[in-house]
Formats: sequence, C-alpha cells, structure tokens
Amino acid sequence: MGIINESGKIIIAIDGPAASGKSTTARLLARKLGYTYIDTGAMYRSVTLKALEAGMLERLHENPEEIEPLLDNIDIAFDGDRVFLDGRDVTAAIRENRVSRHVSFISSLKPVRDILKQMQRNMGGRRGVVMDGRDIGTVVFPDAELKIFLIADASERARRRYAELVQKSGDNNSVPSVDELEREILQRDKDDAARTHAPLKKHEDAVEVDTSGLTIEEQVTLVYNLALEKTAV
Repeated sequence: MGIINESGKIIIAIDGPAASGKSTTARLLARKLGYTYIDTGAMYRSVTLKALEAGMLERLHENPEEIEPLLDNIDIAFDGDRVFLDGRDVTAAIRENRVSRHVSFISSLKPVRDILKQMQRNMGGRRGVVMDGRDIGTVVFPDAELKIFLIADASERARRRYAELVQKSGDNNSVPSVDELEREILQRDKDDAARTHAPLKKHEDAVEVDTSGLTIEEQVTLVYNLALEKTAV
C-alpha cells in the first residue's frame, strides 16, 4: 500500500453522467484518502429545491434571469454526508425525484453555474479534496492533478437509481419504474451534453472508467490506486 504524501495533497475531479457512481465513489475515496469530499451535485440539487419551493420553475423557463434574486445570500453547507440549505437539513429532500427531473435545467442557467463554481473553487482551494460533478475537470478545476470520467450504460444506471430510491423510500410502489428512470436518465444525458454553459464532456486528460460491470468497492479501489500513483512516496 502506498503512503499519501501529506505535504502534497491533490485535487481529484470525478465527472460523469447521472447515476454513473460519482458520488458514492467520491465519498468513499475521500474517506480512504483522508480527504474532504465535496458533492457538487448536491449543491445544484439544493438550488433546484429552493426554486421548486419558491414556485418559480415555470417562470424560469420563460425568464431565466429571475433565478438571480434566489441566489442572493444562498448558503449551502456540508456536515459529513448531510447537506444544509440556508441552515436547513435537505439531505433527503434534494434526492426526491421531483428535484431530479429539474436539476439539469437549473444547472444549465449561467447565474447558477457562476455562483456555485466560485463556491466550489473556494471549498477546494486548500487542496486535499475529492469533488464530483459534471464539469469539475473541465471548468471548476481543469488543473486538477487527477481527473476521472465515470461512465455506465443507461440501463445499469437506471437500476442503480431505482435501488437507491427504493432504499430511501422503503416502498417500491412509490418510486418511478426502472424504464421510466432510464428514459429520464437518457434525457438528462442529452440535456447535460447540449447545454450552453459547461456542458458534460470528458477532459482530454481524464481517465475514463466504465463502471457498468464493477462493484462499488472495485471502482473505489481502481481510482484509489490512480490517486496513489500521483501522491505515493
């Protein structure tokens, strides 16, 4: 086993489409390395939840600039695995399917991307972080020492999302079907790749990892070993 060089901690950027395993991999990797984990997807979901609760989703499609007052003094914070929006624990609420359906649209809005990008850069400025999202290696930290791009086929991602939702709800009758989730995932892939601001794409320096046939332990170990190559002494 390699030894992490405490004097030379790095930034690890993990990007990829929805349900490719980014968040779980990043969280467990950070724990294994003794790094800080920053879930940027949770940040975009938090803004989406705030817009939903303000009843402004429909208006934003017509007038996207109306999102700007909502972002004034917004506070998004992490405490371990918990996510707080303006001081309120929204860990469960941001994973609801109503948020998943709209987060791609909200994350396409330039004011949202601009403010969250700056927040993310501030969070990662001290290095020793694992950050996951869709534009971390291309926009937020293009100079990250290790860039990973996770992929998986849509049917596998839909099964993962279904299992996650069932586990959280405790009732498989209250969540969308696997087929419905697959359609939503494919649409989100299309939306994320086509958006004007920071579209989903792989950085030329990123290592692509197909997680379709991997267990979570296998993909964490794979990325961990790549990190050791950058930091081991």
